[in-house]
Amino acid sequence: MTRGKLSIIACESGRPFAKKIVNEIIKKKGDIKFISSNEIKFADSERKTVIKESIRGADVYIIQDVRNSANEYSVDENLRALKTAIDAAWRSDVSYITAVIPVFPYARQDKQEGREGITAAAVAREIEDVNADHVITLDVHNEAIAGFFRKAKFENLHASKNIIDYIKKNKDDFDLKNLVVMSPDVGGARRAKHYAKMLGVNLILAYKDRNYNTPNSIESIQIVGEVKGKDVLIVDDMIDTAETLINVVKKAKEKGAKKVYVACSLALFNGPAIERIKKAYEERYLIAVIGTDAVYHGEDFQEKNPWYKEVSVASYFAEVIILLNQHKSISKLLE
Repeated sequence: MTRGKLSIIACESGRPFAKKIVNEIIKKKGDIKFISSNEIKFADSERKTVIKESIRGADVYIIQDVRNSANEYSVDENLRALKTAIDAAWRSDVSYITAVIPVFPYARQDKQEGREGITAAAVAREIEDVNADHVITLDVHNEAIAGFFRKAKFENLHASKNIIDYIKKNKDDFDLKNLVVMSPDVGGARRAKHYAKMLGVNLILAYKDRNYNTPNSIESIQIVGEVKGKDVLIVDDMIDTAETLINVVKKAKEKGAKKVYVACSLALFNGPAIERIKKAYEERYLIAVIGTDAVYHGEDFQEKNPWYKEVSVASYFAEVIILLNQHKSISKLLE
C-alpha cells in the first residue's frame, strides 16, 4: 500500500539534486514518475510554478535546494519558488505533498534574543500554509525546529553515516589509529561524540568565546584535549563564511596537530569562505573539507577545488522517500 504514485517535482535550483535522487530511486525501486514543470520568472522578480501534466492523487515530493550556489537566486527567491510549487501541487489535487529541503531556510534564526523575530518558526508556518504535509531536511541547525510545525510532519536526516563510511573506505587518506575527532564548539559536542564513537577514536572539544555584536566573529578559542602529533577531524553541521572554522583549524595546528580535516553536512560556502579555505589548504593548515551534495556548487567545483571531497546523500534521501511512499518506518535511517 502506498500514499499514491511516487512522483518528483524539481524546483529549478533543486534539479541537480533531484536528478540524483530520481536515479537512485530507479535503481532501488523503478516505480517513479518525474513530473514536468516550469518555474517562471517575471520581469518584476515574481515567481510561479506551472505543472504540465496531471498529478491528481499522486504522492508528490518537491525538491528544492534553497542554497544552490551555482545560480544567482537568493534564499528568499528559492523559498518563494518552493512555495509556488507546493501550492500548484495542492491545487492539482494530489494525495500528499512532501517538501524535500536539504538545507532548511532561516534555521539559525531559531530563538529570540531581544527585539527580533523567530524567522525559522515563520518559515515553518509559511510552508504549512501552502499545504505541505511533510518536510524532509538534513542536519537542521536546531532539532527544536520540528516543534515550529503545527500540522506537517518533520523529518531531520543525518549525513554522519555517509561521511563516516567515506572516511572508513578511504583508509589510505585517514589514519584511524592516529585520528581524533573535534567539535568546533560546545554546541556540536553531541554530533562529534557520535563521529568519535563510530570511528572508534577519542573526542576533543574546542571552546569559543564569541562576540555577538559582530556576525560570524569570535574573540578566542580554547582546545580541551590533546591534539599534539594527532590527525584531527573537525566535524560541524555547516560551513558558512568559514572564518570561525579556519580559526579553529589554525588553533589545532598551533597546538601541534599533524593533519587537520573538516567534515560537514551542509557546505554553504558563503562570502569569502572558499578563499579562506583555499588559503588554509595552500598554507598546509588544512588537508581537506568533506561535504555533501545537499548543496550544489556546480559540475566542476571539485575539479577546481582539490581540497573539497564530496559525499553523496542522494541514495539516503531516495531510501527515505521510498519508505515514506510505502507507509513504512524510517526510524533506522534516522539513527
